[in-house]
Amino acid sequence: MEMLLMGLCMAVFGLGIAAVAFGAATRSESSDSPAQPQPSLVKPVVPARFFSDRAAATPTMSPVISPVIPPQQVPIEVLLLQIENHVRMEQAAAEIFLAFPSQARLHSKTTSPFVN
Repeated sequence: MEMLLMGLCMAVFGLGIAAVAFGAATRSESSDSPAQPQPSLVKPVVPARFFSDRAAATPTMSPVISPVIPPQQVPIEVLLLQIENHVRMEQAAAEIFLAFPSQARLHSKTTSPFVN
């Protein structure tokens, strides 16, 4: 019975320490005046562009209206062909390395146009 009470006391003590640590970790820092970002240092948010280096057309305040050029659509077959060629080149490089392993071939650059 004494062992059970000792275990219960230790469990309550551990729960108290965990509650205090959790409260300290989740407490927000309250200060008298919250820090406001200066408007001159804030950059405008740019929408994410997936696989694109072109900037998105943004409306301007100028009275001159510039024509918006629609993005060129690339057929999916062309993209699939380029990916297949890249995979073939990587597989060929791996097969050559496996056939004749050497330190120079391990660190050689690939000839694929997709690698920087």
